[in-house]
Amino acid sequence: MDDCLFCGIVAGTVPSTKVDEDERTVTFIDINPATEGHALVVPRAHARDLLDIEPADLAACALTAQRVARSATTPAAEGGLGADGVNLVNACGAVAWQTVFHFHLHVVPRYADAGRDGLSLPWVPTPGDPAGLAAAGQALRAGLS
Repeated sequence: MDDCLFCGIVAGTVPSTKVDEDERTVTFIDINPATEGHALVVPRAHARDLLDIEPADLAACALTAQRVARSATTPAAEGGLGADGVNLVNACGAVAWQTVFHFHLHVVPRYADAGRDGLSLPWVPTPGDPAGLAAAGQALRAGLS
């Protein structure tokens, strides 16, 4: 797509700090990183979001994200970032905070050192109403048919 920022990065017409690429995916550093090493994994083929991506491209993105996460958590002495954990994030739709409409996975290295990582949970986990949980589960099961 001509107006898609990530398609431009995939094509090499938009500058980026590429980390990895293969026949199905391209990985590059996010220009607005949440933490050191925050990377994006995108499919080469344009797909608007999680609901649009081809299953083989989704699987390739997940496997690439796993490889990048392993690299992020590799000790610095061994060439990695030495992250203590990783968040894998996808936003599907504007209401879910998607701002670039080309499917992507955020691979966000997390650090125990607050000087390297100031992120916190975006919600306060609280127990749900049992009847509401059951109703949501039933609706999701019905939608899978």
